[in-house]
Amino acid sequence: MPRTALLRLAAASTRASSAPAARRLYSSSHSHGHGSEEHAITREDEQLPPPPHGPDPGVRRLPRRRGEHRRELLSVTMASRDHTGLTRQLLDFQHDTIDEVGAGHDPFIDLKARFMDFKQRNYVEKFSNYQTLAEQQTPKFMVVACADSRVCPTAVLGFQPGEAFTVRNVANLVPPYEHGGTETSAALEFAVNTLQVENVLVIGHSRCGGIQALMSMKDDSTSGFIKNWVSIGKSARLSTKAAAGNMSFDIQCKHCEKESINSSLLNLLTYPWIEKRVNEGTLNLHGGYYNFVDCTFEKWTLLYREGLEGGSKYAIKNRSTWC
Repeated sequence: MPRTALLRLAAASTRASSAPAARRLYSSSHSHGHGSEEHAITREDEQLPPPPHGPDPGVRRLPRRRGEHRRELLSVTMASRDHTGLTRQLLDFQHDTIDEVGAGHDPFIDLKARFMDFKQRNYVEKFSNYQTLAEQQTPKFMVVACADSRVCPTAVLGFQPGEAFTVRNVANLVPPYEHGGTETSAALEFAVNTLQVENVLVIGHSRCGGIQALMSMKDDSTSGFIKNWVSIGKSARLSTKAAAGNMSFDIQCKHCEKESINSSLLNLLTYPWIEKRVNEGTLNLHGGYYNFVDCTFEKWTLLYREGLEGGSKYAIKNRSTWC
């Protein structure tokens, strides 16, 4: 037999023998970030029925197991950057009612109950308000808060839907304009220029892990996402070391928690469209500090104009403590 025919025969045999394996969904090291494919385990001899909208290689229905009155969707995305298959599944099954798997240990069971309570006590009873919000939002506040799970500004200050456009990040930092585009910068741009908010409120808090990372950071330490981000507060760290460098680390961190708020307020003024509106009197910049140890809240406003007392352009006014 000619060499070419032998090669073709071998290739055909290889394809035939590998077809069942190729059909299997298997778990491998590639599913842990070492490749572009995600794999899920299923038995080769199980015949899985197609989804209700026709064959879809991205969706499989697992057979119902004994004692389970539920369906579980198994998503298989062959390319990690291809999100179209995931979106198609959401569209295909958006009206399905699927019982949660492992309900006894599913944290979403509690969240579902809270959502249904919210829907009844808020959405249903204040339906006209939510219909108005569905058309537009006109918040008076733009809030920059920390991502810390203990300091939700909506819970602490009682913001209602539509009242505060909020962005949360590590240590509630506002990068300067020269830092370039960040999620916080984009949120500020939208809130100030499009939503025309009247107040920007930067909220810090007690025992902030981001500030602790900033204060314990070594200049020669290995860079990382956290270090690169909290480095935005370097000026607050330097001023804290100058003012409280001989005190304990905890006191230094508490000092820096407030110092970094003022640093962020000054950084806000590096954005030309923020400075313009502050000078026009149509935008006010505020600092807030929430101490969750004794449940107190401090609030102050940054005054900015030329020729203030002492030759400075900045001052604090309307400071108060809520306790």
